[in-house]
Amino acid sequence: MLSGWGLFLSAFGAATLLPLQSEAVLVGLLLHEPDAWLLLLAIATAGNVLGSVVNWLLGRGIEHLRDKRWFPFSQAQLDKAQQRYRRYGQWSLLLSWMPVIGDPLTLIAGIMREPFWRFMLLVTVAKAGRYLVLVLLTLGWVHS
Repeated sequence: MLSGWGLFLSAFGAATLLPLQSEAVLVGLLLHEPDAWLLLLAIATAGNVLGSVVNWLLGRGIEHLRDKRWFPFSQAQLDKAQQRYRRYGQWSLLLSWMPVIGDPLTLIAGIMREPFWRFMLLVTVAKAGRYLVLVLLTLGWVHS
């Protein structure tokens, strides 16, 4: 299933800081192969969660680079993001599916040393939930 690899790569890239859209790929594949919805859901979720793991790993290793001139975030931006994460804690990872704020949340979780097991649990629930809603909406539309 070559289309599965395309879905995986688009979902993986969409979870990083790259401006990709995995939802359109998933919907297109669902319209073409509606009976494969569970496999497509699993592929999209796996790719998206693994992309978030890349962000978490980057966050874990980024601290020692913050004094470099080319570092993309100011100290004030990092402090503000860390302060918000402390305020809302690990539960904010349930918003990791959201555009714009989701990817930075997973990066900050790494900086804040969120335990990997909890990170994986919350991010997987969030990402799978988003894709499941998309699957249900798409299949409901196709079968109506």
